[in-house]
Amino acid sequence: MAIDGVSGRTSYIGSGILNLRSQLETLTQQLATGRNSTTYAELGAGRSLTIGIRAQLSNYQSYADTAVNVNTRINVANLALERLNAINSTVKGAAVSAGSTLDNTGQTAGQKTAVLNFYDAVDMLNSQSGDRYLFGGRATDTPPVVAADKLLNGDGAGIAGLKQVINERRAADVGAAPNWGRVIVSTPASATAVQIGEDFAANPYAVPPVGPSPFGLKLSAIATTITGAVITQPTETPPTVPPAAPNPKAMSIDLVGGNPSDGQNVSFTFDLPDGSRETITLTASTATPLPADSFAIDQGDPLAVPPVAPDPVKTATNMKAALTEAVKQLANGALASASAIQAGAEFFSQPPLRVAGTAPFTGATAQVSGTAADTVIWYTGENPTSPGDTARGSAIAKIDDNITVQYGARANEQALRTLLQNVAVFAAVTTNVTDINASGKIAGLNQRLAQNLAVIPGTQTIQNIQADFAGAQASIKTTTDRQTQSKSISQTLLDSIEGINNDEVATKILALQTALQASYQTTSQLYQMSLVKFL
Repeated sequence: MAIDGVSGRTSYIGSGILNLRSQLETLTQQLATGRNSTTYAELGAGRSLTIGIRAQLSNYQSYADTAVNVNTRINVANLALERLNAINSTVKGAAVSAGSTLDNTGQTAGQKTAVLNFYDAVDMLNSQSGDRYLFGGRATDTPPVVAADKLLNGDGAGIAGLKQVINERRAADVGAAPNWGRVIVSTPASATAVQIGEDFAANPYAVPPVGPSPFGLKLSAIATTITGAVITQPTETPPTVPPAAPNPKAMSIDLVGGNPSDGQNVSFTFDLPDGSRETITLTASTATPLPADSFAIDQGDPLAVPPVAPDPVKTATNMKAALTEAVKQLANGALASASAIQAGAEFFSQPPLRVAGTAPFTGATAQVSGTAADTVIWYTGENPTSPGDTARGSAIAKIDDNITVQYGARANEQALRTLLQNVAVFAAVTTNVTDINASGKIAGLNQRLAQNLAVIPGTQTIQNIQADFAGAQASIKTTTDRQTQSKSISQTLLDSIEGINNDEVATKILALQTALQASYQTTSQLYQMSLVKFL
């Protein structure tokens, strides 16, 4: 009888050992990884749910990364805005309290403060987070504001900076003797009258007609307390006949009722280029010496033979001389300051505005738009493409499946432009220390800048921008907190599907190791059997 070897009959034992070893390897891998499978197929019915949960967790991580990036950018932008707020307060305080004492450079201590703060303000508006400029709208790869020195001084190659634009506008507004402020003080047809007319450069009958310019003093109103005087409010003088250009306006006072009494006065009110108003008030006086802002009442000569009666014609002549001097002071003082403010507003416009032509300024009649070929364009960032294209909307981040936040900013937003513009003007203006009207000019500049840097109801402020950023960060925090909770819940569910019980797996491993050891011993004994041993 044939006797088979043990290998043929005991092959099922080897298969069992291999199966035990496979189970042991699987359990060992589970214990090492904390997962009960390495492929989705091994998860059975739970694989679809697992895939969905993992995709959701991946989205949460992506949104979390976005939130970190956006928060970082907003934090950097907020630091810049905080500094700009401080600059606003510092320069406004300097304008209020610095006085009008000039140093050898022709600037006050307050203006020196403005110079330093202007350079700092430009740096703040060119803030970066990583490689991204924060105040250029969608243009994030280049600084949105040109270098501070170039903005003030131009590039020295025919491209005008703010200082040149201010000087050009001042020359056009202030004019020169005898037509300070581009007005004419004259005696009209009546010898007892004084007339002041605006814009001597206008000529409605020229070919082509030359209308009133945007420069110089513009007449607003005249008022008087002089008994019997007749005043004429600003009217076109003489009236023109279309299609000729409008004539400049004139206003006048006529002492047709006789001489004024001591203390009676006449007021001439003017509109200035920056939208402000100034009034010259001249008071009739018989005092000697004549007080400031007064005109002498002619008293005649009662001791002459025959006596000479007071003459309103001579009084009108005195008023004319006083008005001429007062206009000169106004033109070289408050008007020069208002001109600088307006020049700043026009320089920071897009496009900037320049005085047409180059010389003489006193004959300037119009303005032209500056170009990059002749004028510094201060803002080089992205401009809005439509009325609804807001600065905040120039940077949008998706922080959840259906939630986005807007956190863009542009350096030419109203609040930022207003700050930079006024600090720049304060830093750019210089005054000759020998100018007898210097104190009036500086006082007018200080007053206007302090007003412009104050909070004006209805206009955007830096705090408004910060509030927008705060709203974006609040939305990010709320969304991130909710996602953190959802992520924890999703992770727990995923662990329940993919995870293992370590104690249970360890127990199974011990049991398998025991079974495997017993199988090894049995198999070893079987393979050692022979016919001799069997018999």
